Amino acid sequence: MENGFNLIELFKLGGPFMWVLLAFSVATVAITIERCVYLSWHNCKAHPISDKIKEYLRQGKQDEAEKFLQGCRRNQTIASILLALLQNAKYGENRMERAAESEAQERLRRMENGFNYLTALSSLAPLTGFLGTVSGMIGAFRSIAEATDVNAQLVAGGIYEALITTVFGLIIAITALVAYNLLIQRVDSFSAEASKAIDDLIPELI
Repeated sequence: MENGFNLIELFKLGGPFMWVLLAFSVATVAITIERCVYLSWHNCKAHPISDKIKEYLRQGKQDEAEKFLQGCRRNQTIASILLALLQNAKYGENRMERAAESEAQERLRRMENGFNYLTALSSLAPLTGFLGTVSGMIGAFRSIAEATDVNAQLVAGGIYEALITTVFGLIIAITALVAYNLLIQRVDSFSAEASKAIDDLIPELI
């Protein structure tokens, strides 16, 4: 037997739980790519638009500011939030602030769509890997119990085969956690910029 193994051989050695881990790995990659594409397409920079709106308001051109926001592209995420702020300005500070925060929460919810699956996968993958390892260990010790001649090679072989699922489970969990933290950092950055933009524009509308 060769000393090295390719991925297919390792997959076969891991047993039936490797199919579950394969599904988890595909889901992790798919969600990560989809969220990266979504967040890349959306412009999460709030400063350019908020500064432009502030100039309009200081010149007393609120109607022009609303028209400008309505004409922004769909991927200008901050535009809909500031538009909700301006459109509710006539109802008072509390009302327009709540309207803007409500729109911001909806936008953030869309941006974070799928994040809960990444956190779930980061927990389920290592547990599934450990379950596969326990199942493999049971089979290994059963083979040892049934063997008439027990040697170190038989014991070591069964153990390292059983540990394969744990390794794959941990790899998937680490990937999911890294992806989640990188993505949530971008969302948190936009949330902070949106909150600052709202706070900066409210005094101009009072």
